[in-house]
Amino acid sequence: MKKYYTRACNFYFNKKSIENVKKKISLPLGGNKLLSFDTIEIISRSGRKKVNIKNITRLPSNIKKKVLADIKNICKIKKIQNLQLNNLPILMGVLNMTPDSFSDGGRYIKKVSAKKQIDKLIKGGAKIIDIGGESTRPGSTEVFHTDEWMRIKKIMQYLKQKNFFVSLDTRKSFVMKNASKFKLDLINDVSGLSYDKETVNFLQKSKKPFVLHHMQGSTKTMQINPTYKNVLLDIYDYFEKKLEFIKKKGIKHSNIILDPGIGFGKNLQHNITLINNISIFHSLGLPVMLGVSRKKFIKDISDKNDSKERIGGTVSSCIYGMLQGVQILRVHDVNEVTQAIKVFKKLNYS
Repeated sequence: MKKYYTRACNFYFNKKSIENVKKKISLPLGGNKLLSFDTIEIISRSGRKKVNIKNITRLPSNIKKKVLADIKNICKIKKIQNLQLNNLPILMGVLNMTPDSFSDGGRYIKKVSAKKQIDKLIKGGAKIIDIGGESTRPGSTEVFHTDEWMRIKKIMQYLKQKNFFVSLDTRKSFVMKNASKFKLDLINDVSGLSYDKETVNFLQKSKKPFVLHHMQGSTKTMQINPTYKNVLLDIYDYFEKKLEFIKKKGIKHSNIILDPGIGFGKNLQHNITLINNISIFHSLGLPVMLGVSRKKFIKDISDKNDSKERIGGTVSSCIYGMLQGVQILRVHDVNEVTQAIKVFKKLNYS
C-alpha cells in the first residue's frame, strides 16, 4: 500500500496570519496564530501534489483520513516540560567543552571561560544551554565516558544553582546519570538513543525530555558516501519507527524534540533537501529542532565566500527554518542570530 506524507507549506505571518486564521483561510501551526499555512503538500515515494486546505474534502477517502490526522498533529500546541514554546523560535546556545570540536575546540575547556561563554549565550538570547564534552564532528573518535564526564563536571556543579534550561549533548548513559545529580533538563543524544543501550532505560526511569536525533552511521564514518532512497521520507520513517520503539520501552511522555541531523550522515544535496522541506516533520506532532550553525554545507554553498564562523550562512539558514515553523534553533553565535530574528520580525511581522 502506498504511504502518504503531509507537509505544511505556503505560510503567513503576524497580522496576515491572524486575519487568515480568523477567516478560516489558513490554519495555525502549533497553535500559534502568528504563523499559519493554507496549503499542504501530499508526498509519496512516487510524487508530490499541493492542495489548498479548502480542497482537502475532495481528496480520496484514504488520503483524506491520513491528511486530516497529520493536520491535527501540525496544528496542536507543542509542549516540553519546563520550556516555554510560545515566543518562537527558541535558541539553544552551544557550549563545547572539548579540545577538538570543529569550530571552537579548546576555547571553553576551563571553568572560567565556560562560565563567561554561558553568560554571553544567555545575554544574547539563548533559552537553552547545550553542554557537550565529546566532539561529534565528522571523523571524530569516541571519548571514554569518564573523560567526557570530567570535562563537563566542573560546569555542571556551577549550573546546579542556576535558573535556566540545561541540555546535555552526550551519547552515554554514564554521563547522563552523573549530570542528573546536578542540573539536567534535556538529553541531546546525536545517536538517536542507539549508541548506549542503557540510555533508553535512563530516560524511562528519569522521565527526562530528550531530542530524538537522526544520524546515519557513526561519527567516524557518517560522511563517507551517505546514501538514501529518499532522504526526506527515509528520515521521517526513521522517526516513526523510533517513536514506536520508545513507547514500547515504557516512555509514555511526549516531551520529545525531533532533529533531522543536518550534516550527520548527509551530503550537500541531502542537507538542502531536508532544510527546504523541514516542515514535513511537524506532522509527527512534536517540536522540531534545526542545527545548521557553522556547518560544512554553508562552506559547500558559499565556496570562496566561506568564513571561519559562517555567520551569514547560519543566519540565513536559521531564518529559513523559522519561516517553516521550526521551534528550536541550535546555534553558536546566539546574539547574531537573535539580532537577525528581531530585525526580520520587525520588518515582516508589523
